[in-house]
Amino acid sequence: MLRSVDECIEGILAHAGDALRVAAPLGLGKPNVLLNALYRRVAENASRHLDLYTALSLARPQAKSDLERRFLDPFLARHFGPDYPDLLYVAAQKSGTLPANVRIHEFYFQSGALLGVESAQCDYTSLNYTHVARDLAEQRINVIVQLVAAREVDGSIRYSLACNPDVTADLLDAMSAVGAPRPYVVGVVHPDLPFVGNEAEVEAGFFDALLFDQANRHALFALPRAPIDPVEYAIGLHASTLVRDGGTLQIGIGALSDAIVHALLLRQNDNADYRAALDALGAPVEAGTLAARMGGCDAFATGLYGASEMVMDGFMHLARAGILKRRVYDDVALEQALEDGSIQDTLHAHAAQALYARGALGPYIDRRECARLIRFGLLPAGTQMGFTAVQLPDGTNLPLDLASADAREQWNRALAGRTLRGGKYLRGAFYLGSKEFYAWLRGLDGADFDGLSMTRVSDINQLYGGRESLDALQRRDARFFNTCMMATLLGAAASDALENGQVVSGVGGQYNFVAMAHALAGGRSILLLRSTRESAGHIESNLLWNYGHTTIPRHLRDIFVTEYGVADLRGKSDEDCILAMLAIADARFQDTLASQAKEAGKLHRDFAIPSAWRANTKERIEAGLKRSTMAERFPAFPFGSDFDDDERRLLPALTTLKALAAQKGGLALLLLRSFVMAPAAVDAGPALARLGLQHPATLGEKITRRLVLAALSRRP
Repeated sequence: MLRSVDECIEGILAHAGDALRVAAPLGLGKPNVLLNALYRRVAENASRHLDLYTALSLARPQAKSDLERRFLDPFLARHFGPDYPDLLYVAAQKSGTLPANVRIHEFYFQSGALLGVESAQCDYTSLNYTHVARDLAEQRINVIVQLVAAREVDGSIRYSLACNPDVTADLLDAMSAVGAPRPYVVGVVHPDLPFVGNEAEVEAGFFDALLFDQANRHALFALPRAPIDPVEYAIGLHASTLVRDGGTLQIGIGALSDAIVHALLLRQNDNADYRAALDALGAPVEAGTLAARMGGCDAFATGLYGASEMVMDGFMHLARAGILKRRVYDDVALEQALEDGSIQDTLHAHAAQALYARGALGPYIDRRECARLIRFGLLPAGTQMGFTAVQLPDGTNLPLDLASADAREQWNRALAGRTLRGGKYLRGAFYLGSKEFYAWLRGLDGADFDGLSMTRVSDINQLYGGRESLDALQRRDARFFNTCMMATLLGAAASDALENGQVVSGVGGQYNFVAMAHALAGGRSILLLRSTRESAGHIESNLLWNYGHTTIPRHLRDIFVTEYGVADLRGKSDEDCILAMLAIADARFQDTLASQAKEAGKLHRDFAIPSAWRANTKERIEAGLKRSTMAERFPAFPFGSDFDDDERRLLPALTTLKALAAQKGGLALLLLRSFVMAPAAVDAGPALARLGLQHPATLGEKITRRLVLAALSRRP
């Protein structure tokens, strides 16, 4: 047990020498204080070399203008606290000052954060999440550093890989398999990191060093809760109709995932308004439609099971609402009996007979079978295995041989009313979210705590490894929701990089989930995207005829969702795919896209855009969801906000100014209009004070103040 960062650094250097090949978890699990200290040691000594292998190096947003600085700096100080340790190597990457003896190899970037950063783009490694451990083992990693959680139970300290059990154990196993020396494993205990049990829990001996240092008492990186706009709400509503009660859910992070969660909550808690919103969008949900066949619009009775590489706020909201409640059990026979309806979590009066008929009980009870029944709650704790009978704690004896109807009736009486134990309602590989989410995790106890399993990414993101049959049963009717940036009319998707190869984020687990959807009976891959984007003041379509980069190839095409609806491409001909995608494209781009498809010989020349598709406009979406009877159901911040009232008022205005700044002469025109036509009177005093512009002293401040006032007056 170590008490100082310096002491820990000495141990690392003693083990690894001057050629450090360090692995750190993605996202929240990085020990920033330790990594910064290690970075300084290497940067100041040219004889040392550091290769850091990681992903998703979280960084607080950096202001790109004086106005952004005025808004961001006070918020970041409040949200992250005064002592949050930004990663030094990230700042060096962005400024172009990364030392020659330091290389950072990431397989996933914080979205858009490292575009144009040469060192990051050159050293980026394109990997499926499930291949990371395999490929890092070949790099002969000699140090692993990771934030961990600790708690005292009955006088002893227990440890958890907590937010990141995703790759660490897989990497150690992979290195052992190739005969590589075991790396020096450092666990850095963070006092506020939520502790999770099950597969994430490890013994102290798992680590070569455990660091307890007050320097690690900084705030955890918590994502500010983001707003959702009408377009995103529309996408979430369409997507929510594809979720089947009793099924499995995988979602990521961001506004589109939040929109799905909000729609599912509305479906559960106010079904009439949910259906009214779908009707306002013109979403087809009647009998015979895709929604009716593979999803539904009714509230959830059985509930959902979550199996997602990332566990985030959305799952918290679904669990609180009683939607995320279907539990799965690591027993093929029990899962099969649950899947076909032979039993439920609470056992009925004929459960023993039903389990016996399914092969999930008996025919003869030995010690191993008795232990299994106790493990899953079919028999109470304290049950003993006798020579001639199973002895329950209340003195009841049950026959070992279940071949006779009388024996099974005795077991029926013993099992009736018992509730299965050890079920999991949510499995994930890493967690990341808001402050509220971390508080929820810390507050889990009893069955809610036991039902959350953070585990290896090799278990979550694929079906291999000897659990294929069990995974297929547990993940029935799986819906894998992921986002993409662009999609072609033939069904390929670009999710991680631009046409010129610049990486926006990374493939992560998206390909894994798309492939898994095709492998699972009843599984579907659903890619979400906005139909358009704004670039340099111009609106462009995100549905394209072709694109120079592909994350998901067209042969794995399945379902796409935009704000205008759902396109089911699975098993369809190329022309049928084109028609389905045109139907969910923005009306402004349909003619051009259809012409390109015709020119390529993929769409009949006599095809004409149906008049109904011409209604695919942003104005129609906004009118449907903003009308007085509907608006209160779709607020900008449905899950609360980390911004105060003045900041929430400023956000749309600052977004307007940022968009105008991207247009040639956009800000100048707004400024001119503000002089020609005075902005409408608004109570802008508190907002201006928040930006420090209530008493502008310089010409620049006076111009900025006038622009802010003009933008505030433009708010709908």
